[in-house]
Amino acid sequence: MKLAYIGTYPPRECGIGTFTQNLAHAMLKHGDEMNEIMVFAMNDYEQEYHYPPEVKLTIGQEQQTDYLEAANFINLSGADACILEHEFGIYGGQSGVYILPLLHRLSIPIITTLHTILDTPSYTEKAILKEICKMSDKVVVMSRKAVKFLIDIYDVSEYKIALIEHGVPDIHFDKEQSRKEYRLNTKKLLLTFGFIGRNKGIETVIKALPKLIKEHPEVLYIVLGKTHPNVLRHDGEEYRNYLQVLIKKLKLGDHVLLLNEFIDETELFKYLSACDIYITPYLNEAQITSGTLSYAMGSGCVVVSTPYWHAAELLAGDKGRLFDFKDSDGLALVLNELLDNPDILNEIQKKAAAYGQNLIWPKIGASYTKLISNVLAYEKPLVIKKKNAIDPLLLPPFSLVHIKRLTDDTGIIQHAKFGIPNLKEGYCLDDNARALLMVCMSYKQKKDVQALELMPIYLSYIHYMQNDDGSFRNFLSFNRNFLDEMGSEDSFGRTIWALGYLLGNAPNDAYYQTGKLVFFDAAPNFEKLSSIRGIANTIIGICYYLKTNPNDDDMKQSLQRLSNTLINHYDQNQSDEWEWFETLLAYDNAILPLALLHAVQILEDEKIRKVAFTTMKFLTEHTMQDGHLSIIGNKDWYIKNQVRSMFAQQPLDAQAMVLMYHQAFLITGNPSYLKKLFTSFTWFLGENDMRMSLYDFETKGCCDGFEDYGVNRNQGAESSLAYLISHLTVLQAYEASFQSNVSKSSPSVKQNLSGLQPV
Repeated sequence: MKLAYIGTYPPRECGIGTFTQNLAHAMLKHGDEMNEIMVFAMNDYEQEYHYPPEVKLTIGQEQQTDYLEAANFINLSGADACILEHEFGIYGGQSGVYILPLLHRLSIPIITTLHTILDTPSYTEKAILKEICKMSDKVVVMSRKAVKFLIDIYDVSEYKIALIEHGVPDIHFDKEQSRKEYRLNTKKLLLTFGFIGRNKGIETVIKALPKLIKEHPEVLYIVLGKTHPNVLRHDGEEYRNYLQVLIKKLKLGDHVLLLNEFIDETELFKYLSACDIYITPYLNEAQITSGTLSYAMGSGCVVVSTPYWHAAELLAGDKGRLFDFKDSDGLALVLNELLDNPDILNEIQKKAAAYGQNLIWPKIGASYTKLISNVLAYEKPLVIKKKNAIDPLLLPPFSLVHIKRLTDDTGIIQHAKFGIPNLKEGYCLDDNARALLMVCMSYKQKKDVQALELMPIYLSYIHYMQNDDGSFRNFLSFNRNFLDEMGSEDSFGRTIWALGYLLGNAPNDAYYQTGKLVFFDAAPNFEKLSSIRGIANTIIGICYYLKTNPNDDDMKQSLQRLSNTLINHYDQNQSDEWEWFETLLAYDNAILPLALLHAVQILEDEKIRKVAFTTMKFLTEHTMQDGHLSIIGNKDWYIKNQVRSMFAQQPLDAQAMVLMYHQAFLITGNPSYLKKLFTSFTWFLGENDMRMSLYDFETKGCCDGFEDYGVNRNQGAESSLAYLISHLTVLQAYEASFQSNVSKSSPSVKQNLSGLQPV
């Protein structure tokens, strides 16, 4: 068996690294099943380490390309499975999001060990951990409480979870010999070890010592460990200095020793064998796993601890003693009781030592080896693919909750802070036009009463923003002051699109007449357009109008002229390697082929059809990667003959891709476009380069995209409307595909289907 390990690794000073090394070596020594290990070590902040030979590749924590290179390396290495050691702080991006694209690209089973599981995670932390668990074949945790957390908080199936406790080295020393070596023969040694930081609560022990040394003046408290690298990076030795001042203030210089060292495991276990009581005085309960606690138990120490999750579970059954958080007086009472009663101390020590024998690495390694062997031996059932490319069960329930939250009696608020409207940014024409389009679609397809109620708000905003010459302003402050004289051509085109759709699908005559008035007042401006995206949006609006007004020859001529403008841009910029309208792929790219796909339905122009499908194919080749949609990033775009940008990817582009493939399907009936449509839609739900869902299942909004650090959690109107328009398009496409399948069925099948009633 050949295994790949991802995590930190010695000589980097990190508890996860020590765990990774011990686990890998324990599994390597277990029987004949393991014959090779490969380690992919995480580097922090451009630090360089001299790694042992088993480290095949290093991954810079904030170097995104390193993660993808590691995935390719692992896939080509012949590894049978990958073991991931997960801790939020060791991976790059927001809350360690960079690990997700790596895991997604792996073609072998994944077993993930979770070292931290939060009971109140942030939105991003929860989303990342859920995605890791989804991609993992098995998830290993080290306590029963961790199992409960995964099931209750992260919705992980119990069958996927394995409980294997934290391993400890099988190292033992003679207690008296160790005490003699450290010159502790006359001392009662209290010990705490591990990386030092504010959350460790060491001051609680120091404050307990005055009451303890009154009864036991021979007590010495050793704190063995360096300041945590992250603490040192941000706060320096502030905490250690605070402890030293406290020691001096309480006159405990002869009773406390702070050893600023990161020692090897052999030396550590010699200290553990010499100590009388081991203390973990952590300040709060939110610690699901403690390697230092496991080490103390494994060496047979008497442990006194605050009741954080792992300690409360591990010390149950009188295998140790607990005291309350920050309770120095309570700790002093416990320590005095134990030191006053050697028989009680010895009894606890025996129970701890007996339990600790279950934690030694040979046994833990055997458990991991068995787990992975079972994963590899499990014959997964053959998945029969559904004939329909769209699975509506994967769609979240359609909801206008967030849109209603963003909407007041003026219009839809442009931006949001997370899921809350940002009133400071006011309103814009773009978003109110999108909102009008979305509620018109929603009412047409679902007869949604909420959509009907919102419709006049957005239509009224559009009417209010129209200038006397038919053009539009764009921005309006929250107190209803105009912020510009003339909006962009993009906002003009999106408004014509929404109005054109309304004219073809108005729910009543009043809305139709208002929409018609605004539409035709704006029409003289069609010929003034020069922006190709403004032109494309306008083309779509004209096409929707002409579908219900096919005899309007003047509007047809406008459509032809605008379509020819796009064709001219294509002719001027295309080449054998670059079949596009510009010398770059920028934003909202799919809107350009989409406009021509609409125009070809009205004009039946072969040149328009050819350019539409050619440019759609070109865009597909540059955005459909590894089975998911990879949008051109808006950060630097993709200039011809240069490197494409990955960030910032935005929902508007995904919406345009969904609409483009839908229109292509309507024209051709080719089901491959439905598959591409649904692939584009699942970009919103996590099938993307970042492997993160942009749809927020709590607020029912959509995040504004993702940057190089992770998801932009703000949920403004543009992104949320892009999601909802895409959602409605998927439902419409599914219905169209179903009808297409029915039309191809035999008469008997059609007859049977016709008798079905909707649920």
